[in-house]
Amino acid sequence: MQTRTLDLTTLAEKKSLFLFGPRSTGKSTLLRAQFPAGSIINLLKSSTFLPLAADPSRLADVTREIAKSSRIIVIDEVQKIPALLDEVHDLIETAGLRFVLSGSSARKLKRGGVNLLAGRAWETRLFPFTSAELPGIELERYLLYGGLPQVWNSADPIEELDAYVNTYLKEEVKEEALVQNFVHFANFFRTTALASSEQVNFANISRDSGVNANTVKAWFSILEDTFLGFSLPAWRGSRKRKAVATAKFYLFDVGVANFLRGTRSLDGGGTAFGTAFEHFIAMELRAWISYHRVKEEFSYWRSEGGVEVDFLVGTRLAIEVKSTRRASDKHLGGLRALKEEGLPFTLLLVSLDPLDRETTDGIRLLNWRTFLEKLWGGAFE
Repeated sequence: MQTRTLDLTTLAEKKSLFLFGPRSTGKSTLLRAQFPAGSIINLLKSSTFLPLAADPSRLADVTREIAKSSRIIVIDEVQKIPALLDEVHDLIETAGLRFVLSGSSARKLKRGGVNLLAGRAWETRLFPFTSAELPGIELERYLLYGGLPQVWNSADPIEELDAYVNTYLKEEVKEEALVQNFVHFANFFRTTALASSEQVNFANISRDSGVNANTVKAWFSILEDTFLGFSLPAWRGSRKRKAVATAKFYLFDVGVANFLRGTRSLDGGGTAFGTAFEHFIAMELRAWISYHRVKEEFSYWRSEGGVEVDFLVGTRLAIEVKSTRRASDKHLGGLRALKEEGLPFTLLLVSLDPLDRETTDGIRLLNWRTFLEKLWGGAFE
């Protein structure tokens, strides 16, 4: 079993937690690895689910027994009974209990009328495997198939991706509010994969998927609430150049995006490879920000004149990603334009070039392995 980076036990010692993430990222496995079996209330088990669904107040009796041997109580798949959150809220206040609550849909909890404990629990997320969890990661394999545990560990990743996408759509997304025409939603989902890593254009997606623009906007919210994708906002802090305001959108896993696009192989020098490489770095940065509790905005910058930097972390890091094997001065235009803003960014070009070096004006050119080792090793904190 791969060792996960996210340390729930340390976080839960400080405060109750929501653990969110798409299905099959390994939430239940992580909970079983980090907490005693007797402390976990598993709502996937009918013998547990049915009595609590019929009478959520029974949670007090269940937790009273668990609390005799464990300081922390885990409820897995809490979105299956949103009403339990009212009971959890009361037990945190009156009994001083600490909870870890996992789920794959914030939308179901919101739709249940709950308030996510009004600040009485921190939120953390679990993502597909990262490079830090896969020592010696084979880049080409990850870029094609992604990092979902059941896919990465499979001898037949395409079959696993097929099962995952179809099962997820049918069992999870189909149940969400407003999705009454599942065929149209499936077309929309595949269209978002084609546009993943690009600026969101509702009109184009509406045209290509055959779904009206207002519905497209609503369905993007569903993708975010079920953790199937995330928006990358545009950074608006530049003063030298007027910046665009349109966000980009990424699906949560590069392998899922490739499968939906119909991509079954990657040419090391082609556009599909470059798109997947950028998506991979986005996933790594997003996971690092979450796992290391970095409280700074994750964004990108693009001027109206077309100058762009792929990823910004606050004003701490500015990262341009190129799939070239020979980085050169021509790849540094966006970083140099951003440097003119006079902000304290560490400026990085991440590529396949094996030679790490620094330019005379302070831009660091790093091989992707070097960059990720430094990122997860704490060099940029």
